[in-house]
Amino acid sequence: MYLADRSAPAGAKGAPDRGPARTPAVASAVLALGTVSLITDISSEMVTAVLPLYLVAGLGLSPLGFGALDGVYNGVSALVQLTGGHLADRVRNHKLIAGIGYGLSALCKPLLLLAHSLGPVGVVLALERTGKGLRTAPRDALISLSTPAGLQGRAFGVHRAMDTTGALLGPLAAFLILSVAVDGYDAVFGVSACVAVLGVVVLVLFVPGTSGPAGSARPAGPPVPADPAPAAPAVGVREALALLRLPRLRALAGCAALLGLTTVSDAFVYLLLQRRTGIAEQWFPLLPLGTAAVFLLLAVPAGALADRIGRRTVFLAGHALLLTGYGLLLWAPGRPALPFLVLALHGMFYAATDGVLPAAVGAIVPRELRATGLALVGTGQALARFGCSLAFGAAWTFWGTGPALCAAAAGLLCSAAVAACVLRPAHPPHPPHPTQSPRGTR
Repeated sequence: MYLADRSAPAGAKGAPDRGPARTPAVASAVLALGTVSLITDISSEMVTAVLPLYLVAGLGLSPLGFGALDGVYNGVSALVQLTGGHLADRVRNHKLIAGIGYGLSALCKPLLLLAHSLGPVGVVLALERTGKGLRTAPRDALISLSTPAGLQGRAFGVHRAMDTTGALLGPLAAFLILSVAVDGYDAVFGVSACVAVLGVVVLVLFVPGTSGPAGSARPAGPPVPADPAPAAPAVGVREALALLRLPRLRALAGCAALLGLTTVSDAFVYLLLQRRTGIAEQWFPLLPLGTAAVFLLLAVPAGALADRIGRRTVFLAGHALLLTGYGLLLWAPGRPALPFLVLALHGMFYAATDGVLPAAVGAIVPRELRATGLALVGTGQALARFGCSLAFGAAWTFWGTGPALCAAAAGLLCSAAVAACVLRPAHPPHPPHPTQSPRGTR
């Protein structure tokens, strides 16, 4: 299935008996990877939805211990991204490394059925996060290499929308299983394992294999002269480190990390919203669904808009929307519409940034080092957000919610101003054709 490409060249001619040709807007590889992510996210989010209760109520882990455990595992996942990205470029087979990551995560699901104490469960979760870290950069590289430079925002938007659909369905599936199964947790883990295996099967059967000197998937549609596949040199650690000499990549990675340092984690946003509005605790688990629903609706339009008007503009606008959400939390407590407005702004922030950032990275990193470049930026941003969570938690503890959020909002405003300056266009923009001209971080 392809989405219609409205930006096909005017006057383009197709086969004589089939009417005008249509350039596929989204490559089949992107749709296949989106399907894999959708299925895998159903599996992962089923476990994520019940894991806090399972660890705290079932195994006796304290909430503070769970928070530390979750933070450490997310940090491990971010660091493993670097290994996954470099391995994918080194062996020149992104599908293989992504498949290992998906397979490792799928293998961990049935192991949860055998782990009934905190130690084994911790080991299984560490392996699961390792698989997530391994697959992220090669998967995004496959999306980037399968798509013409000028359409990457839309391609990542489609993938993120499909991924978010899985994130919405997973908790609902877990809720239904817990409602009907006698041995609830084991039933959730068992079904999650079966769904995860299905995701790996879809990856093996339907995601195109990588080939060619740079290990790249074939781009969608006709050949694109703006992003050719040159003969690739051998990729080693020295070549990977040489990426840091690219000024635009350094600027993009630095700004992503700087903005990440002032981006409050989702869990804290929902806790702040609950405290400021007095939402009953039984409705708290539904708050992430509000963000995810808006993200799902706007991910593709935001990606397409970034391709058309510039990724820098949309990326910074997303952070401005998040800053507006912080402002509403600070100055409009108790208003009935506050939860809806904040969740909508939170979802719009993700729609304008989550897929747009890798699209911008893909436009400035060489094909043969695409996964490594994506991993560098993604790891820096993830570690920065982890640091922000620690700092915000400490500020909340010592200062209270209001001053902590004021500090985060002031930091985000300063970071956005720096990013707007650093990422400004190097050259005056031209009106390019979306299938031919990379926009980078314009």
